[in-house]
Amino acid sequence: MIWTIIIGGIAGWLAGKIMRGDGYGIIIDILLGVVGGWLGGWIFGKLGLHIGNSLIGSLVVALIGSIILIWLVRLVKK
Repeated sequence: MIWTIIIGGIAGWLAGKIMRGDGYGIIIDILLGVVGGWLGGWIFGKLGLHIGNSLIGSLVVALIGSIILIWLVRLVKK
């Protein structure tokens, strides 16, 4: 559980920086990262892709899921 929050926080923060924003604050960034990790895992599973169970693999999947989630949130906010 702690690793999920840490990886989610890092992924959410990185996704906020990649998407050229200041983020939504540390708590929302962590939540976006955790939900993004779930979303990324679901998307990768549907595509039949598997990066691995390592820390880096989990971070990459969570980062990609977070980027997609931030993009969707910004799309809906407009």
